[in-house]
Amino acid sequence: MSTTAQTGSNGTTRAVAPWRNWSGSQTASPSRQAIPATEAELADTVQKSALVRVVGAGHSFTPLVPTSGCMLSLDRLTGLVDHHPPTHQATLWAGTRLFNCSPLLHAVGQALPNMGDIDRQSIGGVLSTATHGTGTTLPCIAAGIVDLRLVMATGEILLSSSERDSDIFHAAAVSLGALGVISQVTLQNVPSFRLRERVEMMPLDTVLADLDRWKREHRNFELWVFPHSRQALIKTLDITDDAVDSQTKGADAADGLLRLCSELTRALPSLTEPLQKLAARFIKPTLRVGDSWRIYPSERGVRFNEMEYHVPDQVGADALDEACRVSVDSGTAGFFPIEFRFVAGDTHWLSPFEGGSRASIAVHQYYKQDYRPLFAAVEPILRRHGGRPHWGKLHTATHRDLLEMYPNFAKFLRIRAQLDPGGKFLNPYLRSIFGLANA
Repeated sequence: MSTTAQTGSNGTTRAVAPWRNWSGSQTASPSRQAIPATEAELADTVQKSALVRVVGAGHSFTPLVPTSGCMLSLDRLTGLVDHHPPTHQATLWAGTRLFNCSPLLHAVGQALPNMGDIDRQSIGGVLSTATHGTGTTLPCIAAGIVDLRLVMATGEILLSSSERDSDIFHAAAVSLGALGVISQVTLQNVPSFRLRERVEMMPLDTVLADLDRWKREHRNFELWVFPHSRQALIKTLDITDDAVDSQTKGADAADGLLRLCSELTRALPSLTEPLQKLAARFIKPTLRVGDSWRIYPSERGVRFNEMEYHVPDQVGADALDEACRVSVDSGTAGFFPIEFRFVAGDTHWLSPFEGGSRASIAVHQYYKQDYRPLFAAVEPILRRHGGRPHWGKLHTATHRDLLEMYPNFAKFLRIRAQLDPGGKFLNPYLRSIFGLANA
């Protein structure tokens, strides 16, 4: 596909190239790409554009980004703006990637309370999709928002906080980029801390029988389950004062093994079960200690597509067990394990964790394989258990489904119509799930 040259508001010229997300499952051909260097340039770009969607690292698997209008990157609006030592709060530009955010916070004695296992995303993208880690007492990252600056469709700047305007705040904190462009955000952080990571393999049935103890005794707890072998890779993280251990994860070797097994099962589906059973023999227990922001992320060199649902935590074990059995019975081949985590509740309207804690169940498929058969087999199970989809992960929930899943979905839509009546920040996907496909 050919590219054309476009001139940005700051006078720079860049080619408008076709865009695709990290896994390659979503593509777009925007009419313009903009990378403003100041908030004023950002506001001017938004005000002068008919359609705007913001792109970060492209780690969302759903079609949140694709647009025929202006694709806007915040990659030049990055860094630490300010921090307040007594409260451990910090203000950051929304384009800051997590892997840059963490050392900036560490330098001023702060850390995000929790992180997921990927740190490529931008702060704005993490907040807008309710990205999360794991921990029964730890909510999604957006729950830590103190206030934010939102560039609206008119180019005006709206400062929103829970104390000033709670409705707009709870709508904007997790908004899918549909209310405006977050330019800056102030986060409630914690003092820098160190984590001890333990990784080991155990039979899934043994873990599920004692699940309450596992999640109660560890700050962070998650499982990676190989359905065909009924074996689970357990990872626990706990705060420690132990000395830093420089042991590495062997990411290159792990990625190589994952890629090899994925290619083998793609070519020879009958190898899925024996390869998953062999994994238990090759994965040995490990122990590492380090600063939290170094321990949380994992390398993701092997691409995949993902579906994730969040079910009430009290049915998490049953939902996981059934999802594993259905994935095996479906006959779909794939080496990737199923991920299982816990997340505390929050109060943001479009957060999947609004109203109470949830268990997250994520199904993956190698990017060269058709993910639809596996996801179609598992999704009804997670829906039947009261699951809500992760906004950045693939799902088939419709507008009507989402109205039932999210108690404040209709309230969010009213705020959206109030702040962006012309639909500047919408694309066909958002119009569909917002019930505006024919508007």
